[in-house]
Amino acid sequence: MKVETLSWLASNTRYTKRYERHIDRLCRELTIKRVAELERLSWYQVRQIEINYMNELVGRFGKITRLRAIGIDEISIRKGHTYMTCVSDLDNGCPIWIGGECRREEDLNLFYNTLSDSQKKNISIVVMDMWKAFEESTRKNVLRASVLYDKFHVMRHLGEALDKIRKEYARLKGRDRSFIKGQKYTLLSNWENLTLDGRKALKKLLEANKRLNIAYILRESFGQLWSYQSEGWARRFFENWKKSLRWQRLKPYEKFAEMIERHWDGIAAYSNPGNKVSLGFVEGLNNKIRVIQRRAYGLRDEQYLRLKILTCILPEI
Repeated sequence: MKVETLSWLASNTRYTKRYERHIDRLCRELTIKRVAELERLSWYQVRQIEINYMNELVGRFGKITRLRAIGIDEISIRKGHTYMTCVSDLDNGCPIWIGGECRREEDLNLFYNTLSDSQKKNISIVVMDMWKAFEESTRKNVLRASVLYDKFHVMRHLGEALDKIRKEYARLKGRDRSFIKGQKYTLLSNWENLTLDGRKALKKLLEANKRLNIAYILRESFGQLWSYQSEGWARRFFENWKKSLRWQRLKPYEKFAEMIERHWDGIAAYSNPGNKVSLGFVEGLNNKIRVIQRRAYGLRDEQYLRLKILTCILPEI
């Protein structure tokens, strides 16, 4: 008995490839339960159809080829500080590897072990946060690569320092407290992201507190560090920024400046014209992952989560 292979049939011959693609489109926007209700299928059927399609996507488009710039970050998969390590191809703008059981050096070594010697030699830029384990693994496996610290993670530390200064005024009472209460989002957001009411509230807050106003201006100006084309000019800017902290009684900012001093090489490396790469993709991917997790109310199947992340940016078949 012979069974003819048809190009339009899926791996499960009950469905066509076109129907698999239709189910995958729905699953990118809705929960599996809702898709099952709309298509009158069981929850397990929808999930298996989506898995089959995602595996085909990864097999066709997800192969690791020539890499030049990669981004490394951890993703939280459940409560209790449980993480997986995510590696992205920054030139093509897509995740290429997810694995490990935490964010240790050994977990990132698993990714580097999947690469050939020639692939490791081609990697010239590695973007990451200031996590020591990731840097140690990279230094051992990719000897010639420049390590760049992600601007968004650095600015997040500065935002946390600004929030600590804000909290110093949380003990105020009466009319003075009205200026500071409920203004965390307003203070930590970028000016262009604020509504008209938010800008008015921020202006009122900064006018009422000179020390907080200075801290806010210093936070806004620090982002200029990544615009310089040479390390010398970047260093001069940072030294002037540190001098601005004198006599300001901004202890959290002083600690932040000490942290930048310890990690200066990974920040100054971006001023090299050959190291210009999109620093926002890793943060954007994290936002996509959080949306996927919220839609599913948490995913306990790590393999399924891995497929969802690897295919979230890949084109359709």
